[in-house]
Amino acid sequence: MKFLSLSIPDIVLIEPTSLGDDRGYFSEIFRKDLLEKKLGYKVSFVQDNESKSTKGVLRGLHYQVPPFSQSKLIRVSYGRIIDIVVDLRKSSPSFGKYIAEELSDTNNRQIFIPHGFAHGFIVLSDTAIVSYKVDNYYSREHERGIIYNDENLNIEWNFDLKNIIVSDKDKAHPALTEAFKFE
Repeated sequence: MKFLSLSIPDIVLIEPTSLGDDRGYFSEIFRKDLLEKKLGYKVSFVQDNESKSTKGVLRGLHYQVPPFSQSKLIRVSYGRIIDIVVDLRKSSPSFGKYIAEELSDTNNRQIFIPHGFAHGFIVLSDTAIVSYKVDNYYSREHERGIIYNDENLNIEWNFDLKNIIVSDKDKAHPALTEAFKFE
């Protein structure tokens, strides 16, 4: 398992090692001990979530505020997405910056997102199944979001935004300037 630091150092890209032969492959997709060693702190996931979406579906940008903020470990078990992570920590040198990574069932990459970030993705394949672990339970009262097309973020979704499918809830999110910021 390889752990790669990205341009925002607290975000970790994970490349599981896969052993394959004519029968198929075997891969360890999660090792708590190795992730904690890379992070330098403990993680305790309490909930697993999964979504199935079709091409052009954009989900996000979502996060939860304290005391229900969440770290996430994202993976794609089927299909291909562009995964977006936005830094919402107002004291961070990368505040308001984002990372875009392609995650797919071909590259098997995963992305670890700590507390203090918004997360979203767009589906590039005909269908995608996205799974993620979180370290805090979902709370409707603590759920927040940022509008996906915020001009201040200027996110490159690698998709014609005229052809996206977005929920009414996600269309109603505020811009970063009006969103909750983490300490």
